[in-house]
Amino acid sequence: MSAVPRTVASRRDSIGSRLSPWASQIGIVTAFVLLWLAFVILAPRTFLDAPIYLSFAQTTPYFAIIAMALTMVIVAGDIDLSFPATMSLGMVGFVFAWQATGVVALGVLAALGVGILCGLFNGFFVTVVGIPALVVTIGTQFLFRGVALVLVGGRQYPLVQTQDSIAYEVMVGRMFGIPMEFFWFLLVTVGTWILLNRHRLGQNAYVTGDNAQAAALMGIPIRRTRIVLFVLVGLAAALAGVLNSLQVVNYYPSMGDGYLLPALAAVFVGGTSVFGGRGTVLGTALGAFMIGGIQAGLVAVGLSDYYPSLVYGAVILISVSIHAVLRRRFEY
Repeated sequence: MSAVPRTVASRRDSIGSRLSPWASQIGIVTAFVLLWLAFVILAPRTFLDAPIYLSFAQTTPYFAIIAMALTMVIVAGDIDLSFPATMSLGMVGFVFAWQATGVVALGVLAALGVGILCGLFNGFFVTVVGIPALVVTIGTQFLFRGVALVLVGGRQYPLVQTQDSIAYEVMVGRMFGIPMEFFWFLLVTVGTWILLNRHRLGQNAYVTGDNAQAAALMGIPIRRTRIVLFVLVGLAAALAGVLNSLQVVNYYPSMGDGYLLPALAAVFVGGTSVFGGRGTVLGTALGAFMIGGIQAGLVAVGLSDYYPSLVYGAVILISVSIHAVLRRRFEY
C-alpha cells in the first residue's frame, strides 16, 4: 500500500526537478500573456493594429538594451545604478568627437569608448578597492552626471546635421519599415544569451552570484568577471544613449534620467534574482516589453496619467510573486 504514495511522490519530485529551471520563464510568460490579453480585450483597436507595436519597437530598446547587460551584472551578485549618467556622459564623447571631425561614426565610437571607461571605473572601485557595488554606482551616478554637465556647461546640442550620414541610418533608420532600434535590441539580446548560456563569462557569472566562496575555490577569476560585466553595462548604456539622442536629434545633459526604474523593473519582473545566481535573457526581454507597454496600454484603455505608477507596482509584485510561488512549488 505504501508503494503507491512513494511512486506518486517520486514522480512529483521528478517533474519538479525538471521544471525548476524553467520556473522563472513560466512566471514571466504567464504574466506577459495575461497583461497583453487584458490590453487586447480592453483596447482592441489599438493592440490589434501594427502602429502600436512599431512604437514599442522604437522606444522599448532604449532601456531594454541596458536591461540585458544589467541582467548579467545582477546574476553575478552586483548591481549598477549609474547607467543613466553613463548614457549622458557617453553622448558628451559623441558630441565632442563629431564636432571635431564631422564624422558621425567616430562620434558613435567615442561614445562607446566613454561607456567602456565608465564600466572600468565602476569595476575598479567595486573589485579592487572593495566598495559594495550599490554604494559605488550611486556615487558614480552623481559623478558621471556632474562631469557631463561641467564638460558641456549644461547646454543642449542639436544633432540635426547627423541625419545626412549613413551612420545615422544604421543606428536609428528603418529596415523593412521596422525601426533600427529594434534590430540593435535583437543583436544585444542574442549576444547576451550567448554570453550567459554558451560562454565561460556567463558560467562564471552564475557561479559567482550563487556562491562566491565556491567560485573562488573553483579557480574562477571573480574580479575579472565582475569588471567585464560592469564594462558591458557601460557599453550598453552608451549605445542606448546614442540611439536615444540620434532619434530625437538632440543631446541634453539630463538624458537617461527616466530609464533607471524601467530597466531595473524589466530585469526583476523578468525573474532575475536580486541575490544573484538566477536570471534569463527571455525573462528580461519579456519584462522589458511588459514595462514598455504598460503606459501606452493604459492610455489606450482610457485611464488617466495617474495610473501607470500603480500598475507598474502591481505588475512587479504579481510577477515576482508568481516566480516565487512556482519556484517553491517546483523545488520542494
